[in-house]
Formats: sequence, structure tokens, C-alpha cells
Amino acid sequence: MNLIVLVPIAGAAAVLFALWLARDVLSRDTGTPEMQQVAGLIFEGAMAFLKRQYGTIAVMTAVIAVVLMGVVSLVSEGVKEITLQGTSIVYGDTVMSSGKEGVLTGIAFAVGALCSGISGYIGMYIAVRSNLRTAAAAQHSLKDAITVALRGGAVSGFLVVALSLIGVSTMWVVYTRVLGYPEAITPFLIVGFGFGASFVALFAQIGGGIYTKAADVGADLVGKVEAGIPEDDPRNAAVIADLVGDNVGDCAGRGADLFESMSAENIGAMILGVAIYTVTQDLNWILFPLVLRSFGVFATIIGMLVVPMFSENAEKDPMRPLNMGYYVVSALSIVGLYIATSQMLGDSWMWFFGCGVTGIACGFAFVYITQYYTAGAWRPVKEIAQASKTGPATNIIIGTSVGLETFAPSAVAIVLALVIAYTLGSNADIANVPAFTTGIFGTAVATMGMLMSAAYILSMDTFGPITDNAGGIAEFSGAPASARHITDALDTVGNTTKALTKGYAVASAGLAAFLLFSAYLDKVKERLDIPLVTELPIDLASIDVFAGGVLGVTLVFLFSALTIRAVGSAASSIIEEVRRQFREHPGIMTGTERPDYARAVDITARAALRQMVAPGVLVVSAPIVVGLVFRYLRDASVTVDGVEHLHSSGWLAVSGMLIIGTIGGIAMATFFNNSGGAWDNAKKYIESGEMTDENGQVVKKGSPIHAAAVVGDTVGDPFKDTAGPSLHVLVKLLATVTLVLAPLFIAS
Repeated sequence: MNLIVLVPIAGAAAVLFALWLARDVLSRDTGTPEMQQVAGLIFEGAMAFLKRQYGTIAVMTAVIAVVLMGVVSLVSEGVKEITLQGTSIVYGDTVMSSGKEGVLTGIAFAVGALCSGISGYIGMYIAVRSNLRTAAAAQHSLKDAITVALRGGAVSGFLVVALSLIGVSTMWVVYTRVLGYPEAITPFLIVGFGFGASFVALFAQIGGGIYTKAADVGADLVGKVEAGIPEDDPRNAAVIADLVGDNVGDCAGRGADLFESMSAENIGAMILGVAIYTVTQDLNWILFPLVLRSFGVFATIIGMLVVPMFSENAEKDPMRPLNMGYYVVSALSIVGLYIATSQMLGDSWMWFFGCGVTGIACGFAFVYITQYYTAGAWRPVKEIAQASKTGPATNIIIGTSVGLETFAPSAVAIVLALVIAYTLGSNADIANVPAFTTGIFGTAVATMGMLMSAAYILSMDTFGPITDNAGGIAEFSGAPASARHITDALDTVGNTTKALTKGYAVASAGLAAFLLFSAYLDKVKERLDIPLVTELPIDLASIDVFAGGVLGVTLVFLFSALTIRAVGSAASSIIEEVRRQFREHPGIMTGTERPDYARAVDITARAALRQMVAPGVLVVSAPIVVGLVFRYLRDASVTVDGVEHLHSSGWLAVSGMLIIGTIGGIAMATFFNNSGGAWDNAKKYIESGEMTDENGQVVKKGSPIHAAAVVGDTVGDPFKDTAGPSLHVLVKLLATVTLVLAPLFIAS
């Protein structure tokens, strides 16, 4: 059987299954009129923000698409045919002019950007419909609430995977079968798709992250700390903005984030497959990533269907049914991996099968590392909660320590996965293909293996904001205490699922960074007429590489500073607004006046959109500026197989920026994600009544200990929901923008 046919089947299956899930969720009980009123306010605010945000992003995307067409057309020398003569790969005649290359790259960018935007929109739309159904289900049972929330999240997960799979495969078919361009050059053309997806994802993640945390910080500090009222209390003017923010940040932003992850990494793996395809003339090496993703879709469909089977005794451990679903998806992914590698990758398939299993194991490792550091059952969260007894300062000190500690096991997991995958891949015996090339492809297979469960992971991620909103709706509408007890339990689980999803995203960024960097070097080889199966040396002691590396890590720190400052600035506006309403309308606290929720939503939206531009522009422009400066600043050369290739030093500086910027970005993202998640669940640990003071009394909400935990959670909010997730996108955007614009840095 030709497994390529599974790609359109999997894309269609993902869409149909998502539609079935959406129908199931939307047909469920919508609760009381009070619940429906609150949910309506959330939906209205979320849609208004997304319309305004994507309107701004659309304008920037259109400008970049036109500029990209022009730049590639001007600096490129066209695309040359890659052929095999004897045992040597050589570059033949130009098969595509620079003008056509620019146009096709620009079109791919626009399509990728459009699909990324649709991914974010779908994720948020379904989430703000599911939150009401989850709140209503919580009035009946925990099992029903888990099912509704997870299926609501799965709609986003499956449609995002489907859009990525259908988008990349359609671009491939159009460029090769309709326009007739050679298979070996097409992956280099559709890389613009990944750039467009990354571009939109960055601004969606930054804007949504600023919005959600500005509203959350404002609501918590004025409501819970200053006014002493419960979380999601209807007297707090920022509550609706906070609930809206859960969706525009954690649903729309994360949907666009994982869409660009899957798309960029699929295309990067296809580029790495070109080198082996050129030697073997076997198209499977290029299309293998799409087939593997298809098996992941089928595995996730089955995993999603079995979750309710494990929800019977979920009261004891609400996380158990979600974990069991993940186990099923992972086991079935290994089966699919076996079929795909054995049928598509020749006689050495078993080495690449081992690479894929290594990637799946790395995903497992990150899920459990993240759970250990962010779930309330383990030492780190309990340690932060205990530190709250001596005030917010010690809470912040211990929380910072926990965040810094998390990078060690995370880094070890990434390094082990890369080294093992490279070693296994390099053992593959393919005639005339060096071990270096098969080793690099092995790391690509590991990345693809880990991402087979991406739809399920995204489902668990969206589960978090859906349950958070459900809790807000339950409290805001005066639902029974039993319903609020269920939503509180799910909210704690949701915090953990959001944290482990971010850990998963960091792991994918770590593996993909090497994949995409290798794809960038293949693009450089193509432009320098160096055979793709030849190792291109990068000397870290070179002044160009070293300087680029310093600027890369500087970019990470400056970007983080801008995003966190943006949250602080926007939160200040919300804090002042909530204080003003309490001060000028005393009837709000007595329940005789209604807060002006719309004004708080509007203030947050305007602040978030204004603040997202600077960090976004910084990330896109920094590698371009560095590459251009070094292109005109210095000449350089590289010797490969005894042949000296003269060129400008721009691509070397960009190489350093990619290597060190990626490492710095992964380290900072891990710190931000896990410290923020741990602070949040330390607060939840206290609020759940699981901690006692020195007299053996249960620590209650509103106590000084609880207030200290709220302060720590407030510090962690922009870490875990703004800076950390945005750094995932930064790491991959650095790779895609340089991959697309490589000719700009190479010209002699």
C-alpha cells in the first residue's frame, strides 16, 4: 500500500471528527439563564478582541508578503536543479527565475499566515462555546464536565492539525503536480508557509498573552488582595476581561503557536529529506513527515474516544483520565511509527524507528517533568506554598529557585533525545549517503515522532482555559457549591495541563531548533553550490558566529523584558480602572450597582494591541539586521572538501544567532513556564484547604499567607502566559525567517 494516500484521508478524518466533537459539545445543556448571560459577555468580548487583533495582524501580514516577494526576487539567483552524477550531487541549470521564486515564496507565506489565523480563531470560538456547557455539566457530575471540556478543546486540536496537514500537503501538490516544479526544490519554496504561520502566531501569542495577564493581574490584585472579594466575583469590573483573556491567550494564541510548530517542523523535515531523496530518488524521504503526522491523527482520535472510559472514579484524581488518554495515543503512535518507517524508509528503517520512539519518549519526559514542578502533589509547589507563611518575598524567592531548577532536567532530556536520535540515524546504511546526513534526518524523525500526539496535547491545553472559564461562570452566576467544587478541581488540573503543554512546546522547540537549523544550513549549501550531503563546518570561535550568538541571547532577554513590561503597563491601566469604579460607585460592593465590564475589556484590548507591536517587530527584524550588517561588514570563506567558497559573513553571524538564541530562548521559556505554573498551583494548593498553619488550622482565603501566594501568582502570570509561550514562537520564527531569507545574507 502506498502510505501517501493516508495524508488526505487523515486530513479529512481530522476535520470530520472535529465537527462531530463540536456537534456533541454544542448540543449539551447550556445551564441557567444567569450562566448564559455571563457566557454571552465572555463570547462578545473575546470575538471583539480577536476581530481587532487579527485586523491589525492582517495589515502587517499583507505588507510583509509583498516585501518578501520583492526581497527574494532581488537577492536570489534563482533555483538550480539538484541532480546526482555518479556518486556526486551537483547543481545544474536554473529551473526557476528569482522572480518566480519570490512570488511563490510570498504566496506560501500568505497561505501559511491565513491558516495560522484560522487556527487561532477556531480554537477560541469553540472554547468560548464550551465553557458554558462545562459549567452546566459541573452541576451534574465531574465525569460529564471532563468530557465536555476535553472534547471542546479537542475541536481546536484536530482542526489545527488538519489545517497544518492539509495546508502543507496542498502546497506540495500545487507546486509539484500542478505547476510542475521538481520535488527536490519544492520544500525550499513552501518554507514561506512556515514563516507565515510563525509570523501570525508570534503576534497572536504576544497580543493574547498581554491581554490575558493584564486582566488577570488587575482582577487579582484589586479584587482578591485589596478588596478581599473572591476570585471571579461579579463585583469586580475586571472579571469579564480576565475570563475573555483566558481564551484569547491560551486558546487563540496556543492554537496558532502549535499550528506553526507543526507546519515549520514538517517543512524542515521535508527539506532534510531532500538530500537523501537526491541520492536514492525515493520520494518517501521527503513525504515521510506528512505520513507520520497522519498516523498521529488516527492515534489521537482513538485516544480521545477512550478518555470517558477512565473517568468513572475521577473524583480521586481528575488528571488520571487525561493521562490515560495520552498513554493510549502514545502507544498507538508507536504502532503507526513502526508501519511508516518499515514501509517507507528502506532496509535501515529500524534505526529511524528508534529515532521516532526516542522523540515520543522525550515528549513523555517533558510531560512528567512539568507535572512534577507544577502540580500540587509534589515537592516544588508545596515548598512554594510553605514559603508563603513568611510573606510574599520568600514565596517569590522559592518560586524563582524552582523555575531555575526546572531547566536542568529539561535540558538533559533534550540533549539525550538529540544525541540518541542522531546516533541511531547515523547508523542507517544508505548507499552514497554519509552518516552525517542520516543522523540529521534521525533528529527530524524524533521531532516528528514527538509531534504525533500534538492534537491531544493541544486538546489538554485548551481544556485549561475552558475549565477556568467554567469556574468563573459558575461563581459569577451563583451556581451551587457542588458545581463550584467540581470546577475548582478541574481548574487545578487545567493549570497543570496548560503547564505541561507549554513544556511539550518547549521540548518540540528544542528538537525542532536543531532540525530547522540543519534545514537552514541546507539552504546555505544550495546557495553556495555545496552538495547537500556534505557537512558544513560552523566555527564557534569565529568572530562572526560568536558575535551573532551574543546578539541572539540578547534578543531573548530584550524580548522577554518587552513582553513582561507590556503586561505590567497594561495591568496598571486595569488596576486604576477597577479602583476608580470601586471609589466612584460604592454601590458596586453592596451589590446595588453593576460594574462597567465593557470599559475594562476595552481598556485591556487597546493596551494589549498597542504593546504587542514592539516585541513582534523586534523578533522579525533582528536576524535580518544582523545578517545584513555582517554581509556588508566582512567577507569570509569556508572550505569544504578542499574547495574554498568565498562569500559574505552574514550567514555565519545569523548561524550564531540561531544557535545561541535558540538555547537562550529554550532556557528562558522553561524558567518562565514552570515557575509561573508552580506559583499558580501553590496559590490553588492553599485555596483548596490542603495547607495548615503552625497551630494546625487550615489556611483560608483572605489570610496573609494566601495574600502572599496571590502576589507570587501575580508575578508568575506574565511569565507563564506571556513571555514563556511567546518565546516558543520566537525560537521557531528565528529559524523560519532566516531560512526564507538566507539568500539575503549569503550574496558575495
